[in-house]
Amino acid sequence: MWTEQNNKLYRKFTFKDFSEAFAFMTRVALAAEKMDHHPSWTNTWNTVEISLSTHDAGDVVTGKDRELAKKIDAIAK
Repeated sequence: MWTEQNNKLYRKFTFKDFSEAFAFMTRVALAAEKMDHHPSWTNTWNTVEISLSTHDAGDVVTGKDRELAKKIDAIAK
């Protein structure tokens, strides 16, 4: 579930292993590139943490972030 923290949407994803986490990140990267809207994220072994905000709108959450969050949720299923 996404939460709103410090003007960002945040979610933590946990996978079976590093390969599964990295494959997820690759799919998210392709979706983000198509939208020209890129996440801030970290990966440690099987965990991916994502923060979304719109930099050109003053680093706040916008509809673009909510749209990308929905796409990320679909990828994670």
